[in-house]
Amino acid sequence: MKLYTVIRSAAALYILVIALASCKKKSSEDITPPPPPAPPVVVLGDNDPINPGNPTNATNSATGSPENFYKNYTYWSMAYSKSRAIPVWVAWHLQSEDIGGAARQDDFRNDTGLPAGWYQVQSNSFSGSGFDRGHNCPSGDRTSSVAANSSTFFMTNMIPQAPNLNQGPWEGLEDYIRNTLVGGNNEAYIFMGNHGKGGINGSNLYYTWINNGNVAVPNKIWKVVLLLPKGNGDLARINRNTTVLAVNMPNDNFLYTAGNKTAWRNYLCTINTLETEANAAGVPLNLFQNVPDSVRPLLKAKLYQ
Repeated sequence: MKLYTVIRSAAALYILVIALASCKKKSSEDITPPPPPAPPVVVLGDNDPINPGNPTNATNSATGSPENFYKNYTYWSMAYSKSRAIPVWVAWHLQSEDIGGAARQDDFRNDTGLPAGWYQVQSNSFSGSGFDRGHNCPSGDRTSSVAANSSTFFMTNMIPQAPNLNQGPWEGLEDYIRNTLVGGNNEAYIFMGNHGKGGINGSNLYYTWINNGNVAVPNKIWKVVLLLPKGNGDLARINRNTTVLAVNMPNDNFLYTAGNKTAWRNYLCTINTLETEANAAGVPLNLFQNVPDSVRPLLKAKLYQ
């Protein structure tokens, strides 16, 4: 009996070793490893300027995307070009709560928060160029507080803009969006940007660069507005009936008069047309990426009436 028990125990041990070896071999060669975890979904809150989507997929990597550098200024956001020293685009959200009694600060200044070694456009960098310091996010859209208004006077929010454009139809468009479209009952996501090279200044002279070649002069200046009734869960409320306005205007002083505030209507376009032209000029513009696929193409094909 003892010999039988020893043999039986040895046999059982052998079976156990074979089983363990088999399990080990199967776990290393036959079992498919689990897939890597999906990247976290970034859900932007209502009223975040890029809630509808980051127009050029800009990132905050100074070395990885110096020509498409994302920066958040609390009251507006932008993508910035290091080599051109102007924004690629600026985005902001507008509703009646953004309008208050704060005075225009006029504190134009360089942005010391740009990455180290980047050229900083100064308050006087446009002087003598014949171009206005054209706001992207307007001073008039940020009067709820001194801090809000002051933020719009960073030179990173400026482009060299033809005076008759800036003081004429562009100002008229800003007023129209603020007072007619948004007013007290609506809210808007607004994007402004530029593309191309070269504009015509107040003396009707053509320039591609100013400030000793440090600041680029864009050829076209565009704006896109996505308008909604006030509410919550903005992305879920965007549908085929949502109002969209887009313009794409030459930066050419000769085409406008400062007193004509409505000429922007001559440059209405679809987002599809705008994106095609911007991409041809080297700007990878793709608006409303966070809007559902079933709705986004319809909005991009709309022409504001």
